Amino acid sequence: MSSKHNAILPHALKIPALSKLADKRVILASNSPRRKEILQTLGIAPEIVPSTFQENLPQSSFEDVHEYPVATATHKAVEVYERLVQENPDDPPDLVIGADTVVLTHIPGPTSEFTYAQPRQEILEKPESEADNLRMLLDLNGGMCEVVTGVSLVYPILSAPGYEIKSLDERTLVHFADNEKSVLQAYASNGEGRDRAGGFAIQGLGSLLIKKIDGDYNNVVGFPSSSFVKFLQLLIDEEPDFLSI
Repeated sequence: MSSKHNAILPHALKIPALSKLADKRVILASNSPRRKEILQTLGIAPEIVPSTFQENLPQSSFEDVHEYPVATATHKAVEVYERLVQENPDDPPDLVIGADTVVLTHIPGPTSEFTYAQPRQEILEKPESEADNLRMLLDLNGGMCEVVTGVSLVYPILSAPGYEIKSLDERTLVHFADNEKSVLQAYASNGEGRDRAGGFAIQGLGSLLIKKIDGDYNNVVGFPSSSFVKFLQLLIDEEPDFLSI
């Protein structure tokens, strides 16, 4: 009897990391259309079950700010996994994908023989207004920021608590061109950046402000597709029961 779930689309590459998801119930714990689109481009069609986690972890509690999006992604994925198991124990998820993307101020390394105390990287939130968006863009202009996406996978295991959590973080540097203030003002007035952490959308008009990136473009959009597939393959190679329960 065939499974009622199949997360793999016909155009997916015939590789173990993706083939393993065939006939599996795969959940994306996010209503981000960008993450859904990136996964569908890979050939993965997950169920969309947004997490109810409030995403209010205190940033100051993390010694390394890069751990913040990983922790948020983990809470999102676990909340959805536990909720779906409780709602329908006979049809639990095979894999829940949680993700969280943050934009950090970039702190360059010391450029001399002296050692200076480096200030802490700060998370750039969504701008509160057009003026706040312009302020962010002026701060970034001619410089760079770091985009970090935390991805957490939750899947069933036989031992307590009944699921395993595996996580990764992907980091990409975004270099801004030295834009005229009038261009930054026009972008802030357009409003595209108002709903984006850091105040810009690289996949939209915000691309006009960017000179280059170091790393995964999709990571800046919201989901590191290449690292995700490599991570799936690693789990297949190292975890004998991965997605087999």
